[in-house]
Amino acid sequence: MQALVFESTGTAEVLHMHEATDPIPAADELLVAVTAAGLNFADIYRRQGRYPLAGNSPYIAGYEGAGRVIAVGENVKGWKAGDCVGFADVPLAHASHIRVPAEHAIRLPEWLSESDAAAVLLQGLTADYLLHDVLPLRAGMHVAVLAAAGGVGRLLLQMLKHQGIHAFAVASNQDKQAACLELGAEAAGGYDTWAKEVREWQGGGLDVVFDSVGTTLTESLDSLKDGGRVVLFGMSGGALSACDPSRLQLNSHGILGADLWTYLTSGEERQRRADRLFALIEEGKVTLPPVTEFALSSGAQAHRLLETRSFSGKIILKP
Repeated sequence: MQALVFESTGTAEVLHMHEATDPIPAADELLVAVTAAGLNFADIYRRQGRYPLAGNSPYIAGYEGAGRVIAVGENVKGWKAGDCVGFADVPLAHASHIRVPAEHAIRLPEWLSESDAAAVLLQGLTADYLLHDVLPLRAGMHVAVLAAAGGVGRLLLQMLKHQGIHAFAVASNQDKQAACLELGAEAAGGYDTWAKEVREWQGGGLDVVFDSVGTTLTESLDSLKDGGRVVLFGMSGGALSACDPSRLQLNSHGILGADLWTYLTSGEERQRRADRLFALIEEGKVTLPPVTEFALSSGAQAHRLLETRSFSGKIILKP
């Protein structure tokens, strides 16, 4: 087995390739030859030491990918060697082989390639639960999506449009804002101006703000109508901006924390949600993000590209 690893946290230069014995699946696991693995900001944060690490040094990042089953544990039913499989929440994915608990394995439709599955599963399942589970969303609502040109944002914009919900996109530059308009946002603005522009777009305020940045929490609350809600599902910008809880009472505002792992509670739930995502893609309601591929051995280069935040789309590592 080959893997992209690091022994100590730091810059992308700590990453290097490592050769190890192929893993052996436990009784309830599949052994998967990884065709493609997604690179996400969480992997950057783990390499930097900002997120917890699974296993022991040398550390392997990555939680999302797809590939082919090459061995099946003795207690596993319904899977066989050669099956295509995807996964969104299995650690140690940046390697040529990975042990996937059968409960975490997602069966892929025949028309979806393993590379495309690796490009959409984690962000797609996140957008799916934001749309369906956190709070009731109805056609005609007005919402804002922060980091709208990112992996989750671009998928969520398309899903909101499909549901008849009006969306304002917040993105860091004009090119990204233009891309958001093409994906279904009705208006767009930058981080320095959006709190003002969104009030010009919807004077009464927003029903919901989907905030994955965190440092924007004050602006998100200021953008709400009475009774509105902020859905906080990430802190990519750093520590949350200060918020006096008493201000929530004055306008009946609320802040809802949201995390994907709350909803991926079983194999059946993973497959049900993935199938709902796959249906939107097959029907053309949701388009896949533009993909940039790197060999796994060029993982440091891929990390550096993602870290610049100038990149829009999805980075895939290929063993």
